[in-house]
Amino acid sequence: MNNALTLFDHFNSLTPHTVGMDRMFDTLARYTTDSINTGNFPPYNIRKEGDYSYVIEMALAGFGKKDIEVEMADGTLTVRSVYLPKEDAPEDADIYRGIAYRKFERKFTIADDVEVKGAKLADGMLLINLERIIPEEKKPRLITVK
Repeated sequence: MNNALTLFDHFNSLTPHTVGMDRMFDTLARYTTDSINTGNFPPYNIRKEGDYSYVIEMALAGFGKKDIEVEMADGTLTVRSVYLPKEDAPEDADIYRGIAYRKFERKFTIADDVEVKGAKLADGMLLINLERIIPEEKKPRLITVK
């Protein structure tokens, strides 16, 4: 937690010298808070596929589509479980339970120019596809010299 406080102190020392970058500092502060408050379940990978595409992979063995919620709001992608125990399965049916069906919430801070293209659950893996959208005015272009 001391590292987070030091990071915030650095942000605060820079803000008097910047104009219009307050949103960037807010995003970094949210990222720091989210990374501290999120546990280590479920395990995940973030993979880059090409220049502008990313995939977040989350291992969710035992969870179905109805057990997971994926939400994008204010630059934060949240994946949470809404798992409810199966009503038709008797509680004492499991001799050993090694698969964790616990509630979780994992947050990812997403850049303003990255869009969530979709999410798919297959073979115990949740795949969330993201794409960086670069506006025309930010793409490289040649300037005509007159």
